[in-house]
Amino acid sequence: MHMRNKATLKNIANQLGISISTVSRALKDHPDIATSTKKKVRELADLMDFEPNAFAVYLRTNQSKVIGVIVPELSNFFYHSFVTSVEEEARKMGYSLIILQSANDPVVEEANLKLCKLNRVAGIFVALTPETKDLSPFDRINASGIPILFFDKVPDDNEYIKVCIADREVGKIAARAIIESKRKKVFALFGNANLSITRKRKQGLVDELKTLSPFIDITTLTVNNSHDAKKVTIDMLKSNQRAEVIFCMSDEILTGVIMAIHQSGFVIPSDVGLLAISNGFVPKLMNPEITYIETSGDQLGRRAMKTFGEVLEKGITKKLDIIESRLIKGGSL
Repeated sequence: MHMRNKATLKNIANQLGISISTVSRALKDHPDIATSTKKKVRELADLMDFEPNAFAVYLRTNQSKVIGVIVPELSNFFYHSFVTSVEEEARKMGYSLIILQSANDPVVEEANLKLCKLNRVAGIFVALTPETKDLSPFDRINASGIPILFFDKVPDDNEYIKVCIADREVGKIAARAIIESKRKKVFALFGNANLSITRKRKQGLVDELKTLSPFIDITTLTVNNSHDAKKVTIDMLKSNQRAEVIFCMSDEILTGVIMAIHQSGFVIPSDVGLLAISNGFVPKLMNPEITYIETSGDQLGRRAMKTFGEVLEKGITKKLDIIESRLIKGGSL
């Protein structure tokens, strides 16, 4: 069976009886090459499905057109929408993505960093794992000339490029919604305490409640996943200390709490109110729809790409870019 040769500069040059350097310059629209020659070269290149060697282009220009994105998990609605919007915006700028999952494991996260470096990416977007304490691997990547942009779960240190939700303000918005609901006994569930995102949301909620309505009784607990959220909520609903409203820091916690409420035979909002911080997908599936403070993965992704453009154009090495949130009222409070 005849197999077509892979299109190369040499093949094109042999077919046209010209030098390889002439073919190369013609494809780059070099002014020294005659228009008629450029036309012949391009037509044959198209016919042979010629594609420039991306690695060779990188070596020549020192500029890759690939961005690495490291997320804790893609099954999370927030990160799924983030990656989708980053991919759309990246494509407009001529970039493609390598998408990697850390599974919330700092060892896997560091291995993913090395993989991005080996693939000579133009930049890396990272949402940190809860257990990431040592930022030196990121510093080394940065020093090698590959910019790191942290998003959502970011370092506390301001010496980095960070794009995140206004987490403390999100907690304050939640507090004001609870006060407006007139409910006095609050059960608030938060994620991993090692993350700045958790600390800021908790601080915003608790401080605002104490400031604006000091007589509200709030119990806060930390849970690691939806299963834990379900268990502690069932225990709370069975006790004689049943809360009037449950606050969920994330969609993962929200799904566990919803299961617990239904399994316990309670009705939202007549038996217990419900409020969450969410990307919006889960709250809209429920009847009544859950009242939530919007944290948009889509908006965060688009802002991240905009910030990355500034990194490329202006060479910035540190910036804090914050996305504001808003309350979306449903029927759960």
